[in-house]
Amino acid sequence: MKNKILVLGSYNVGLTMSVDKLPALGETVLGSGYTEGPGGKGSNQAIAAKRLGGRVEFVGCIGTDPYGKLAEELWSAEGVEHGRVKKIGVHTGLAFILVDGGGNNVIAVDPGANSLITEADVEGLRGVIAEAGVLLLQLETPLGTAVKAASLARESGTKVILNPAPMTDLSKVDLSLFDMLTPNLTEFRAMMGEGDDLRARAARVLDRGAGALVVTMGEEGAFVATKEDSCAVPAPKVGAVDPTGAGDAFNGALAVALMEGEDLRQAVAFANYAGALTVTKREVVPALPTRAELEEFRRNDVLE
Repeated sequence: MKNKILVLGSYNVGLTMSVDKLPALGETVLGSGYTEGPGGKGSNQAIAAKRLGGRVEFVGCIGTDPYGKLAEELWSAEGVEHGRVKKIGVHTGLAFILVDGGGNNVIAVDPGANSLITEADVEGLRGVIAEAGVLLLQLETPLGTAVKAASLARESGTKVILNPAPMTDLSKVDLSLFDMLTPNLTEFRAMMGEGDDLRARAARVLDRGAGALVVTMGEEGAFVATKEDSCAVPAPKVGAVDPTGAGDAFNGALAVALMEGEDLRQAVAFANYAGALTVTKREVVPALPTRAELEEFRRNDVLE
């Protein structure tokens, strides 16, 4: 049985600071509460899925610096398989994060080692991709690497979820390689532009071959579209403290729910809860919920 979630993506160290307000162009502001913590969309999504009960392997590229060693220690502690992670003599990826008092953030990423996982590396993963039930991809690694992985997954019948973050030009990419695209609303607007309503723009994505589109919209929940139907899936209302890891929690949870046989709408509802619970705590990895925490949250919420 193909019961593994394979995450191909990035590992970054998140360098985070709290500010009263996000700086304007050219402005310097004072911050506080500086922390260094594990991050990277790929690693975060792998940990999110594992904490929610998935069988998970992470594949990516880290440096041989102390941050790379910390990454391996983290994955071991979390129970995420990582024996195929590539190690190379450059710096491990870094992300610089500012979070204001209202829970808004800005993020800049230096990919470092993440940019050096290649299509040839992915070819060497052909067997493990074929054995996975879900392949979860993001775009903090090279686009060609993600596309190569998706094409191998398509050959073997492995379901592919692409979280197109950070937003990259996908105009020349065959979207039929992806069973699901999961941009947030900002990324979707960058991808499809303004003008038409959400359903019209979603239809254009589906016309290019994507199996389904899930647009995450923060506290508004998510918009889900397939060739057959479209709908809004609400999210629970919470007090946001730090939204940095919400998308990663959502995507990890979505992969778990789909592996457990949930239909798309129910899987998105489950993922909405994971994203909402994550924003109630600071930092990313410490905020990612366990399955027990998420189920308690769902039981106590009135949405369901």
